[in-house]
Amino acid sequence: MHMTAPRILTLTLALLAADPALARAAREPVLGGPCEHCDWVFEGIPARVPNVARIGTSNEPGEPMRIDGVVRDAEGAPAIGVIVYAYHTDASGHYPSRGAHPAARRHGRLRGWARTDAQGRYAFLTIRPAGYPGTDIPQHVHLHVIEPGHGTYWIDDLIFTDDPRLTEAQRRSHEQGRGGIGTATPVRDASGHWRVRRDIVLRAGIGS
Repeated sequence: MHMTAPRILTLTLALLAADPALARAAREPVLGGPCEHCDWVFEGIPARVPNVARIGTSNEPGEPMRIDGVVRDAEGAPAIGVIVYAYHTDASGHYPSRGAHPAARRHGRLRGWARTDAQGRYAFLTIRPAGYPGTDIPQHVHLHVIEPGHGTYWIDDLIFTDDPRLTEAQRRSHEQGRGGIGTATPVRDASGHWRVRRDIVLRAGIGS
């Protein structure tokens, strides 16, 4: 019997929510080369992944920001039932801790999962992150893709063209890297909140 991607996703999440041993076996393989703590994208994943996910709480300190995007395959067709995982720093440039495990410290508390709808759309409600304190590293949002029945992999960070720390070399590297163009220009909506778009091309720069 052939199973669709949404059906595979439902079964995978059911396993993740049940027996830990079965959950480990159900995790998709990591693609695209070595990736430290890439399996952490499965830790804490909800049984029902929403299309629009909130990262943190509605009163998280910082400037509110919404990330929108469309996930497409290499032929340009919308990809349905794909999970996008995102995590980032808080408004001070730190990853607020949520545990002693090295991956928990690296990924922090501001993290979430969004599942693409019938048009391939996903969104996150969050805050605009800060760059790392005392460094020249610009603001960024880390992103991973989980393709049910195929694998998981990291894609280029979402970085902001209006960030004064962003160098021309960083801009160029994110315009031809993994998962499509990673640079975007945030704009303020009528309420003064940031809006930014990060479209994704499945497996672009990743390999099979």
